[in-house]
Amino acid sequence: MVLPDDPRYDEARRLYNAMIDKRPAVIVRCADVADVVSSVDFARANDLELAVRGGGHSGPGLGSVDAGLVIDLSQLRDIRIDPDRRTVRVAGGCTLGELDRATHEFGLATPSGIMSTTGVGGLTLGGGTGHLSRHYGLTVDNLLRVDMVLADGAVVSASAGEHPDLFWAVRGGGGNFGVVTSFEFRLHPVDTVVGGPTFWPIERATDVLRWYRDFITSAPRELNGFFAFMTIPPAPMFPPELRGQKVCGIIWCYSGPTEHADAVFAPVRAFAAPTLDGIQPMPYPALQSSFDALVPAGLQWYWKADFFAELSDDAIAQHVAHGNEMPTPLSSMHLYPISGAVHDVAADETPWAFRQADFAQVIGGVDPDPANRALVTDWAKDYWADLHPHSAGGAYVNMMMDEGQDRIRAAYGANYDRLAAIKGEYDPGNLFHINQNIRPAMPAVHT
Repeated sequence: MVLPDDPRYDEARRLYNAMIDKRPAVIVRCADVADVVSSVDFARANDLELAVRGGGHSGPGLGSVDAGLVIDLSQLRDIRIDPDRRTVRVAGGCTLGELDRATHEFGLATPSGIMSTTGVGGLTLGGGTGHLSRHYGLTVDNLLRVDMVLADGAVVSASAGEHPDLFWAVRGGGGNFGVVTSFEFRLHPVDTVVGGPTFWPIERATDVLRWYRDFITSAPRELNGFFAFMTIPPAPMFPPELRGQKVCGIIWCYSGPTEHADAVFAPVRAFAAPTLDGIQPMPYPALQSSFDALVPAGLQWYWKADFFAELSDDAIAQHVAHGNEMPTPLSSMHLYPISGAVHDVAADETPWAFRQADFAQVIGGVDPDPANRALVTDWAKDYWADLHPHSAGGAYVNMMMDEGQDRIRAAYGANYDRLAAIKGEYDPGNLFHINQNIRPAMPAVHT
């Protein structure tokens, strides 16, 4: 346990997003499931607010709480792979990088995010979209089982055959239903991928976005590519003459047979010669970790997000206007494709309600200097406000800040009421409310 007078306290409470500063009463670094049970029981018995921290990447800082108890899962790092069944069991404190390195040894992977420092737990519980989404679906589409500690301290397993209602809820419903101490995922044959960035001058953004919206939705499922507005960083991998330039680009990942890659990328190269063509074969974990050094922990972040069923010319015009106004070198906008395999799952099969949307947008205002907090926040909010009328109405919960109940309801759409009913069954007192909170629905009383 780390208490406020412990010399380790300031380091232990530090969050990925330096815009958020919280001072818990106690941080419990759990060594096993029994520690998690004890912590949940203690918080409930002493009426302490309770937060759960896995990788700690939460934009709004939902892995911590002022004056409450933080369950820190970072010591739960076990990973067990069954290469014959193509499954992996992952403890709740693991990062995507640890998972990817372990499964890569067997030429296997499961869909996850785009940064290796992200925690497996938070990403999975919110849905999970990344480089493999079009090929193999969301992270939750590949989740087979969870072990978790409930609000009453009970330890349960949930899967399609055990507690199926709870299993449905955790596949996108966030940390509302308990502390997940381990996940079991389906694995797929992914080893060497062909990927990397293609960048164009930001002045070409309108043409690139119009081409991209049509190309990516009909591209082979094995091809994923997310659009980005960004500033080329001063890193050795980039030519000196390009560093510091604002660009538009697409970061690609082709996870099909490498001998087919040239044919798959031929339309990309035929569209327009990029300023930089970084497409090349690489181990999948190398692509997964390529952004890590650019955005280390401790920066100021403000996120805004939405789903889009289409990218109209009017929406593209707004993207271009705001993309040109990126206020700091680390600020960016990503547009993730969620077509292909994501569309194979019905909207009510998991809490992720926007199955027929084609894109998930996240706007990130980012800078190391606290003096620029308002600058990056205002840019993200203004950008979002102009794009939101063109959106599908809701957002990916992992990319939302603390935006209120209406936004949470919009994120889950028609699935919200079912989530609230399951929350009422498993956590009627809303012990787990430091999250994108789904308020428990009380069962109807019949007389």
